[in-house]
Amino acid sequence: MNTATPTSAPRGFQNVWLVAEREVGSKLRSRAFVISTAITLLIALAAVIWGGFSAGNPSATQVAVTSSTSAAVEKVAGIEVTQVADQDAAEALVRSGEVRAAVVDDPSSPTGLVIIAEDSPPTALLMGLSVTPSVELLDPATVDFALRYFVSLGFGIVFLLAASLFGGTIAQSVVEEKQTRVVELLLSAMPARSLLAGKIIGNTILAMAQILLLATIAVVGLIVTGQSEVLQGLGGPIAWFAIFFLFGFVLLAALFAAAGSLVSRMEDIGSTTAPLTMLIMAPYFLVIFFNDNPVVLTVMSYVPFSAPVGMPLRLYLGDAQWWEPILSLAILIATCIGAIVLAATIYERSILRMGARVSWREALKTP
Repeated sequence: MNTATPTSAPRGFQNVWLVAEREVGSKLRSRAFVISTAITLLIALAAVIWGGFSAGNPSATQVAVTSSTSAAVEKVAGIEVTQVADQDAAEALVRSGEVRAAVVDDPSSPTGLVIIAEDSPPTALLMGLSVTPSVELLDPATVDFALRYFVSLGFGIVFLLAASLFGGTIAQSVVEEKQTRVVELLLSAMPARSLLAGKIIGNTILAMAQILLLATIAVVGLIVTGQSEVLQGLGGPIAWFAIFFLFGFVLLAALFAAAGSLVSRMEDIGSTTAPLTMLIMAPYFLVIFFNDNPVVLTVMSYVPFSAPVGMPLRLYLGDAQWWEPILSLAILIATCIGAIVLAATIYERSILRMGARVSWREALKTP
């Protein structure tokens, strides 16, 4: 009968931590990894600062006016006027995007004027007029389109880069250890599950450190550029993104390690990791092309592989109820646990099998 000694559990944790330290140390000693991380952080900082200053120093706002309303806006700073024949022509320019807004006559308005805009009236125009006219929105929106796109791009690209970089690294590390037979030495000193856990934990630490650095850069950049309103709206979603990313990355890391254990050569790794790469890329393209589609975003926010992007974006847009991120996170955690169990089974049964590629189905068969 096999009985565990009192030191078996501490020994297991020690093995896991040793592997995690090895993973972290190897990355930090890699000049390519350090340089690529530094470049990523610099690009993120430049993007946040450029975006902040661009928002703080906007170009002249294009406004359409008729002959009877031109006098009302001629002294407003930051406005470039385009004169049209009538209200229909002004509205057509607004719909086409040639002008940001139009100021036309409206006898029913107390001021005699009305501003026509697509989704939100220009602040410079409202503040510059001596009296505030009525506002008519052709396509009302709660969040500015450009800002919505920028935030969608930010969540999508950060998840894509971090998950693909570290996920691919885990798979390559597993294959390299198989190819060089190092894994046989490692498994003679510790169980396969300890080795797998150490790899996941080590790379998760690195990935989360990168996410926290990017979040810090975003916060500092917005503060420096005076975008306090944007920061207030992004604070909660960024925190939720970090939480969702943690469990989403652990899920993907486990599957990438399992995918790496199925092959024995670097040349074959693409065949087993391709489906996982597609799962990582899908949320990025979905939020880029469907960030204004509430149905797509709602579905994304409950699918475990896209929830780290979809749910924080919906929270930023104000489309999610208070209980939705909790439910989505519970689904993600449950899926994460299932993925770890699945990956551990595949890893244990495939890690020492050399030669031809092992299929997922073959690795899951009862030995």
